[in-house]
Amino acid sequence: MSLCAECFTRATTRDTTSTCSRSQAGGACDCGDSNVMRESGFCRRHQIKSSSNIPCVPKDLLMMSEFVLPRFIFCLIQYLREGYNEPAADVPSEKDLSKVLQLLEPQISFLEDLTKMGGAMRSVLTQVLTNQQNYKDLTSGLGENTCAKKSHEKYLIALKSSGLTYPEDKLVYGIQEPSAGTSTLAVQGFAGATGTLGQLDSSDEEDQDGSQGLGKRKRVKLSSSTKDQSIMDVLKHKSFLEELLFWTIKYEFPQKMVTFLLNMLPDQEYKVAFTKTFVQHYAFIMKTLKKSHESDTMSNRIVHISVQLFSNEELARQVTEECQLLDIMVTVLLYMMESCLIKSELQDEENSLHVVVNCGEALLKNNTYWPLVSDFINILSHQSVAKKFLEDHGLLVTWMNFVSFFQGMNLNKRELNEHVEFESQTYYAAFAAELEACAQPMWGLLSHCKVRETQEYTRNVVRYCLEALQDWFDAINFVDEPAPNQVTFHLPLHRYYAMFLSKAVKCQELDLDSVLPDQEMLMKLMIHPLQIQASLAEIHSNMWVRNGLQIKGQAMTYVQSHFCNSMIDPDIYLLQVCASRLDPDYFISSVFERFKVVDLLTMASQHQNTVLDAEHERSMLEGALTFLVILLSLRLHLGMSDDEILRAEMVAQLCMNDRTHSSLLDLIPENPNPKSGIIPGSYSFESVLSAVADFKAPVFEPGGSMQQGMYTPKAEVWDQEFDPVMVILRTVYRRDVQSAMDRYTAFLKQNGKFPGNPWPPYKKRTPLHPSYKGLMRLLHCKTLHIVLFTLLYKILMDHQNLSEHVLCMVLYLIELGLENSADEESDEEASVCGPERCHDSWFPGSNLVANMRHFINYVRVRVPETAPEVKRDSPASTSSDSLGSLQSSRRPKVLQRENSGTAQVFSLVAERRKKFQEIINRSSNEANQVVRPKTSSKWSAPGSAPQLTTAILEIKESILSLLIKLHHKLSGKQNSYYPPWLDDIEILIQPEIPKYSHGDGITAVERILLKAALQSRMNKRIIEEICRKVTPPVPPRKVTAAEKKTLDKEERRQKARERQQKLLAEFASRQKSFMETAMDVERFFFSDSPENDIPMEITTAEPQVSEAVYDCVICGQSGPSSEDRPTGLVVLLQASSVLGQCRDNTEPKKLPITEEEQIYPWDTCAAVHDVRLSLLQRYFKDSSCLLAVSIGWEGGVYVQTCGHTLHIDCHKSYMESLRNDQVLQGFSVDKGEFTCPLCRQFANSVLPCYPGSNMENNLWHRPSNKSLQDLIKEVEELQGRPGAFPSETNLSKEMESVMKDIKNTTQKKYRDYSKTPGSPDNDFLFMYSVARTNLELELIHRGGNLCSGGASTAGKRSCLNQLFHVLALHMRLYSIDSEFNPWRKLTQLEEMNSQLGNEEQQPEVPILYHDVTSLLLIQILMMPQPLRKDHFTCIVKVLFALLYTQALAALSVKCNEEDRSAWKHTGALKKNTCDAEKSYKVLLSFVISELSKGKLYHEEGAQECAMVSPIAWSSESMEKYLQDFCLPFLRITSLLQHHLFGEDLPSCQEEEEFSVLSSCLGLLPTFYQTEHPFISASCLDWPVPAFDIIAQWCSEINSFTERHAEQGKALLIQESRWKLPHLLQLPENYNTIFQYYHRKTCSVCTKVPKDPAVCLVCGTFVCLKGLCCKQQSYCECVLHSQNCGAGTGIFLLVNASVIIIIRGHRFCLWGSVYLDAHGEEDRDLRRGKPLYICKERYKVLEQQWISHTFDHINKRWGPHYNGL
Repeated sequence: MSLCAECFTRATTRDTTSTCSRSQAGGACDCGDSNVMRESGFCRRHQIKSSSNIPCVPKDLLMMSEFVLPRFIFCLIQYLREGYNEPAADVPSEKDLSKVLQLLEPQISFLEDLTKMGGAMRSVLTQVLTNQQNYKDLTSGLGENTCAKKSHEKYLIALKSSGLTYPEDKLVYGIQEPSAGTSTLAVQGFAGATGTLGQLDSSDEEDQDGSQGLGKRKRVKLSSSTKDQSIMDVLKHKSFLEELLFWTIKYEFPQKMVTFLLNMLPDQEYKVAFTKTFVQHYAFIMKTLKKSHESDTMSNRIVHISVQLFSNEELARQVTEECQLLDIMVTVLLYMMESCLIKSELQDEENSLHVVVNCGEALLKNNTYWPLVSDFINILSHQSVAKKFLEDHGLLVTWMNFVSFFQGMNLNKRELNEHVEFESQTYYAAFAAELEACAQPMWGLLSHCKVRETQEYTRNVVRYCLEALQDWFDAINFVDEPAPNQVTFHLPLHRYYAMFLSKAVKCQELDLDSVLPDQEMLMKLMIHPLQIQASLAEIHSNMWVRNGLQIKGQAMTYVQSHFCNSMIDPDIYLLQVCASRLDPDYFISSVFERFKVVDLLTMASQHQNTVLDAEHERSMLEGALTFLVILLSLRLHLGMSDDEILRAEMVAQLCMNDRTHSSLLDLIPENPNPKSGIIPGSYSFESVLSAVADFKAPVFEPGGSMQQGMYTPKAEVWDQEFDPVMVILRTVYRRDVQSAMDRYTAFLKQNGKFPGNPWPPYKKRTPLHPSYKGLMRLLHCKTLHIVLFTLLYKILMDHQNLSEHVLCMVLYLIELGLENSADEESDEEASVCGPERCHDSWFPGSNLVANMRHFINYVRVRVPETAPEVKRDSPASTSSDSLGSLQSSRRPKVLQRENSGTAQVFSLVAERRKKFQEIINRSSNEANQVVRPKTSSKWSAPGSAPQLTTAILEIKESILSLLIKLHHKLSGKQNSYYPPWLDDIEILIQPEIPKYSHGDGITAVERILLKAALQSRMNKRIIEEICRKVTPPVPPRKVTAAEKKTLDKEERRQKARERQQKLLAEFASRQKSFMETAMDVERFFFSDSPENDIPMEITTAEPQVSEAVYDCVICGQSGPSSEDRPTGLVVLLQASSVLGQCRDNTEPKKLPITEEEQIYPWDTCAAVHDVRLSLLQRYFKDSSCLLAVSIGWEGGVYVQTCGHTLHIDCHKSYMESLRNDQVLQGFSVDKGEFTCPLCRQFANSVLPCYPGSNMENNLWHRPSNKSLQDLIKEVEELQGRPGAFPSETNLSKEMESVMKDIKNTTQKKYRDYSKTPGSPDNDFLFMYSVARTNLELELIHRGGNLCSGGASTAGKRSCLNQLFHVLALHMRLYSIDSEFNPWRKLTQLEEMNSQLGNEEQQPEVPILYHDVTSLLLIQILMMPQPLRKDHFTCIVKVLFALLYTQALAALSVKCNEEDRSAWKHTGALKKNTCDAEKSYKVLLSFVISELSKGKLYHEEGAQECAMVSPIAWSSESMEKYLQDFCLPFLRITSLLQHHLFGEDLPSCQEEEEFSVLSSCLGLLPTFYQTEHPFISASCLDWPVPAFDIIAQWCSEINSFTERHAEQGKALLIQESRWKLPHLLQLPENYNTIFQYYHRKTCSVCTKVPKDPAVCLVCGTFVCLKGLCCKQQSYCECVLHSQNCGAGTGIFLLVNASVIIIIRGHRFCLWGSVYLDAHGEEDRDLRRGKPLYICKERYKVLEQQWISHTFDHINKRWGPHYNGL
C-alpha cells in the first residue's frame, strides 16, 4: 500500500505504532481504493462519496484536450521510435537513450502535470491511450506521409530486434481472446530433448552460447499451439498505451515515464487496461531485464509498477482468468532460468542427466530474477489465484520442473589435498535463489492449505513433488549410497514435500500414511538431508578447512534465521518422518555410518578408523549424538502450536544474549504466511515477548559504548524454559551455545539453585502428534542400546576421544528413552530367562527399561595387533558365552560403503540391511543392480587394510551398573550412590520428578536411576544389588599404590587450581586499581557525588627534601625532571569555544523548528567580549586595550592530561616508531598525534615538568609578617627585573616547542586581535588568556562554583602547574614599561599633571575598565617562578580593592538618580568614621560623588538605566549584587592558589561561598567574627588611602565620559554572571525535526540538500558533503565546525537521526539521541519507527562536549579530508 504525503497526514485514523518508510521512486496513492485499504483509513478528502449532485465537467471544456492529446502522444511515440537506434552487435548505449529521454523530458513532464489536474483529465487521457481506432489511424504507416512510414519501419525493426514477431491481422491473437480450460503446458520426458525451448529468439541464443553440448538436458517444452508460443514471441500493439509501455520497457523504465504511468492508476478503466497491457509485455520485460546493464535500478522500477497492479485481488483474479497470468508467469520464469543451466555433478558425475542453475551467472548473482519472482509471490497471496494454481495439474508439473532446476545446485566437493585456489562467493546467490524463487512461493501456497476442504490441493502438490523427486533420483543415477565428500545444501523438492506433509497433518487432518511413498522411496528421501547434517558436523570439525571460509559461510547461512525455517527445519522434519516409518535399527546405523564414527564404537581401547582422522573423531561423535538428540527432541512440526513455537524461538534467542527488539524481530525465523500468528510485530509477538522477557532500559556507561534498550530473559524462563536443544539448533556461531550456558550458570549461582558447573538441563517435551509416534521407536532399538552401552563403557574406562559432551548426550538419550518408554512390562518375571534364550544378540528385546538391567559378560572385538587386549588369555567358553560381537562380520559385498574392506559394524545392522536389500531388489529393475557393485567398490582404497585381530573382552556390566560406577567416577568418591528410596519409600509412590531439572552429571545419573527404578521393580532390585556389591559392609580396605597415586594427582590438581584462582584474583585486583588510578578519564565529569573526587597530587603535601620524582611510562625508569633530560606530561591540546557559548539567560535555547524561530548569538559570552574589546580599541590605545581583557572565549586552547609522564627523548623515539608503523591508525602521527603508551588516551603534545624540589615549594608557602606596603614594593621590584630566557638546554627547547604547539592549536583569527598584526602585545595577551581559558573551563567542569571543594579533576590529572611554568617563562621575555605597568596605577597615587600633554594620542584604558582577572594573571605570570605565597596574597588584596570599586561604580550606574542622591548623602555623613574605608555605603557615596563630576550620570542615560533595572535597592540586595560581582574573580583566584600552592579547596554551602573563599585567599582578617551578617567590604585592605586612589581612578573615567558618556556607561557595566553552557534543547518527537528540515532549502544554492544536517551548538542548517557550499576545498560542515566550535562540531544528520562529531581533521559517528519505544536507535530511519528524545543520552553528549572528552571516549575516528 502506498500513500502520498498529503493523504498520510490527512488520514483520520492512524495507528501510532505504524511504521512509515519513505519511497524515493514515486508511485500511485492508494487512498480511496477500497480494494487495497479499509475505508476507515481514507483521508478526509477521499471519504466524501461521489454522488449525483457533483456537477459533470462540460463537454466543451474537454473538446480541445480530446482533439490535441492523441496527436501529442503520437508525437511522443514518434520521438521514441526515431530516437531508438539498434546497433548491429551491441546493446544500445545508455548515453544515446538518456539523450533522447533528456530531450523528451518537457513532454513527459507535461503529461505528468495533466494527470495531476484531477479525474476529468485522467479519464480523457485514458480514452486517448486505449482508443484502438485512433492508434490505427495515426500509426499504421499507410498513406502518403513518408515520415510516418519511416517511423513505422523503425518500430517494426525494434520489434524484430527484440525477438518479437508482428502477426498479420488475420491471425487470431491468443492473449486477447483466450480459450477456456486449463493450460496446455506439458512436460516432455528425457528422450533426447536437446533443442532449445520452443523457437528461442536470437537474443536468447546469445545467452546460451556453449550450452548445447551439455549432453542430455531435461527441458520443458511448450506444445505447438499458437497461443502458448505467443507468450514468448508475439506482440501486437493495438493502442497508444500498449506501444507506450513497449517503449518504456525498451528504454529500460525511465523514471519520468514510470511516474506518469503510475499517476494514471486512480482511473479504474485505465488500471484494468494497463494491467492487461503489462501482462501482455511480461515476457518482453524479462528479456529486457536479462540484457540490462542497470538491472538493479530497472528491477526496482518494475516492482514499483507491478506491486500496484497485483496487490489488488480483484484485478489479479480478472487478469488470471482473462489473460492467463499464471501460465505467463510460470513460463517466463522457466524461460529465464533456462539460460543459465549446467550439468549437475552430484552423485554420478559422468552419467547424470540432471541440469541445475549455475550460481555464478549474473542472473543469479545479481538477483535479476527478483522482480518476476516477487510478482509471482504477490499474486499467490490472493486465495482465488492460488486455488487456480493448485487445481491446475499442468501448472504444478511445470512448477515442480522449475523447482528441480535448483535441486542440488552449488555442489561442494571436499578438498582433500591442497587448499582450494579460489574461494567462490557465489554460495549466497544460491541460498537467496532457493529462498526467493522456491521457498517463498511455497509459503504462499501453504497459506491457502489450512482447512480440511483443501486436502485435494495438498495431495496434488505431494503427488507431483514425489514424481519430480523420483525423476531426480533417476536422473542423478542414485541407488542407496551418496557419493562421498560431496554436499549440496539445496534440496527444494525435499522441502516442498516436507512442508506440505507437515501442513497436511497439522491443519488438514490428512492421514500421514496416505501421502507417504513406499519404504524404498523413504530410504532414498532420507539420504541427502542426512548427508547435510553429517556435513555440518564435518564442517564444524574443520574437515572441510581446505575449501576455505566460504564453506563455513554456507553452514552458517543454512541455519541462519532468515533461512532456517525453509531449510534446516523441513530437513529435520523429513528425517523425523522417515525415522518414524523406517526400521529403527536401519536408521540408527545409517546415522552413525554417515557421521563416519562406526569404527569408534568398539569396546576396545584402540581401533582403526579408515574414513576419519583421530583428531576429528570426537567432534564427529558429538555431532552424531547431538543430531540424534535434536531429531528426537524437536517438536516444531510434530505437535507444537504456533504460539509455542514462537515462545521457544524467542527463549532460545534471548538465552544466547540479551537482544534489542529489532534484532529479536530479525532473529525469529520469518513465517511468510501472514495469518500464522508468527508475524514480526504482531500482537502475539508482543504478548509472548512480555511474558518471557524483562526490558532493560538503555545504559549510559561513561567511556563505554552507548547501550540500547535490551530484553533479557525472566528468572522463571531460566528456571523452567531454557532449552539447550533449541539453542544448538538456532546458533549460527558455536560460541553462542557457550554464551547461553555461561548465562545459565550465572543465573543458577546467583539464585543459589546450583553452585557448581551445571550441565545442559533436561526438559520434558511437548507430546508427539499421534502420526509421529513411530519416531520414539528409535529410542527402543537394540542398535541404539548397543551404542549407549559401548559409550558408557568407554567413558568409564577413560578411552580416547570421549568428552563430557558425549556423556551428556548419552545420558540425555537414555532419559528420553525412559520418558518415552512403551507400556510398562506386563510380565516382569518372564524376562528373567532372557539371557538364557538369547545367544545371537546383545540384548534380549528392544525395550530400554528391560535392556538397562541386562548384563553383558563377554564381547568379541576386532582390534589392532598392538592393542593391550590382544595379550590377554581368552576364557575357554568364549564362543558360546559371547552374546554376539559388536563388530564381528564384514558386510556382504553388495552392502559395502565407503569404509569397505575392513569396516567394522554391528552384525545386527548387517542383518537389517540384508532384509532391506531384499525389499529393494524385489522392487527395482535390473539396470540399477548393474550399477550397484560399481557404486560400492568405487571408493575402497586398495592396500589400506590395517592388521586386525580378534580379541575377547570380559565386560560383566549392564547399563545400570555402568551408570552407578559413572556416578562414583563423577563424584570422585567411592560408593557415592545410595538409592534414595531405601530411606524414603515415598519417592517411589509419589515421585516428584520435575519437568525441568538443573544440575550436573551426578544429578543426571541419579535422575535416570530413579526413573529406571520407578518403571520396573526388577530394575529397582538390581540397582539395590549392584549398590550392595559395590559397598560391602566390611571395614575400609587399604588404599593401593595406584589409587594413592590417583588421589595424589587429584590433590595436586586441586592445589594447582586454587593457586591459579589466587593469581587470577590478584591480577584482577591490580587491574582494577590501575583502572581506578589511571584509566578512568570520566570519573569527575560523570560523577554525581563529590566522593568520587579523590585527590591524587603529583607532589605531596608533606615536606620532603627530595625533588619531585616522575615515572617514564616508556622506559619504566623513575627520576626527577632535569635540564638535560626533562620529563613531560602527556597532554592533549585542543581549541575550544565552549566558554563562548555561556549565556546570561537561564532560559534554554531551542532548536528552531519553524521559520519564525531563529537563534541570534548576540547574548553569548563570546559575542559580549568581542563587542567590549572592539569598543575599547575604538577609543583607547591598542597596546593598553590588549592588557585590559582576556581572549580565548572562542578558540581558546584547553590543555588536559591523562596524568602519565615520560622522558622527552623516549617520546621522540616512540613517535618515530609510530611513524614507521604501517598499521592503520585513527590519528595522524605527522601532526604530532599519538596515544599514551600506558592508557592509550589520545594526545598530541608533551608538557615539560619544571625541575624543582618539594622543599623549595614549601619554603615559599611559609607566611611572613611583612606589611602590605613592603610586599607591594617587593612585587614591583620583582616584576621590574628583566626575564632572560635560560641558556640553551633541552628543557628550554622543549618549553619553546610546546609553546609553538599551543599557538598552532588554534587558528590565527582566534589569537590575533591587535590592530598591528604580529605585535608582541598579541602574544602576551594570548599567553595569559590560555591560563584564563583553562581556569574558567575547570570552573565549568566543577559546576560553575567551588562549593564542592576538594582537589581538581582527580588532582593528578591537572597540568596547570606545569602550564603556568611554561607560560610564565615566555611572558617574562616581554617586559611592560614600568610607566605603563598597571601595578603602579593600582598601588601609587600619581600627580595630576602627568596626564596632560597626551591629547593628540589615544589615552590608556582607565583602570576601572580593566578586567581584574586578566590583571591578576598578568601580575602573577610576570613574577619570577616559583611564586611566594605572601606575594600572591598581596596581589590578590590590591586587585580586590579595584574589583570592589568597579562593583560600586557599576551599581551606581544601574540605579536611578533618586537612589544615587540618597546614597551619596547617607554615605557622606559616615565618611570620617574609623572604618569608613571598609564600609560599602561610604565608599559608594564617594564613588557617586566623584563620578558625578563627569557626564556619566546625565539625564537621558539615567532614564535608560532605570528602565534596565527597575528594582528598589535595599541593603541586602546591594550587598548581594556586590558579592555576585566579585565572586567569579574569587573563584578563579582560589583555583589558581590551589594549583600553585597545592592547597585544598574547602567545601561550603552556596550562600557561604563568598566568605569561605575570601578567608581562604587571606582577604578576611583572622580575627574576623562571623556572628553578625557578613559584609563584603570587610575584605578590603587598601594599599593607599581609599578615597585618594578612588578619586584618581574616577578621574580617568570622567575625562573619557566628557566626550563619550554612553560608551563610558556601557563599559562600566560588566556582565560577570555567566550561566553554564548548554547544547540546544531538542523537541520530544523526532518527526518534528524531520518534517521541518528534510525539505528545507540550502541558503547557498536554494536546493534541498541530499544530506541536511543541523549544528546542535548554534542551530545552523548545513549541507553534509554538499558541493554547492564548498569553500576553498572545505565542505560546509567542516567549515562550520571551525567557525562555530574552533574545530569541534556536533551535527544532527536529519535523514539518519544520527549525530556526527567533527574534531579537527577527524570525525566519528557518535550515535543517536532519539530512540524508539523499545529504547533502540533507528539509524538511517530504515525501520520507520516513531522516535523520541532520550534525555539521558543527550546529557551524556553535552557532558562530553563540555568536558572535551570526545577524543577519549569515542574510539572509531576516521579522517574526513574536509569532505563533510
